[in-house]
Amino acid sequence: MELILDCRPGCGACCVAPSITLPIPGMPHGKPAGVRCVNLSLANRCNLWGQPSYPSFCRTFPAMADACGSTNEQAMVLLTIMERDTTPG
Repeated sequence: MELILDCRPGCGACCVAPSITLPIPGMPHGKPAGVRCVNLSLANRCNLWGQPSYPSFCRTFPAMADACGSTNEQAMVLLTIMERDTTPG
């Protein structure tokens, strides 16, 4: 069983690397992989965290060692690889 971690403050990799195919606040057509979410602050903190508008995709994305690594840079690499490996076609 994979260990669920606490998010590293200021990481933001999960708000950049993966695609989001459903509408989210400020991005009615979702978000392409590798594109920074418009709700991510310059300090890499979610501006929607804790609000009713916080997207369901984000609510269900657990911070796990195999996705987040031990550094922000590792998280970006691992999540980019996961996105590539799970993208159809």
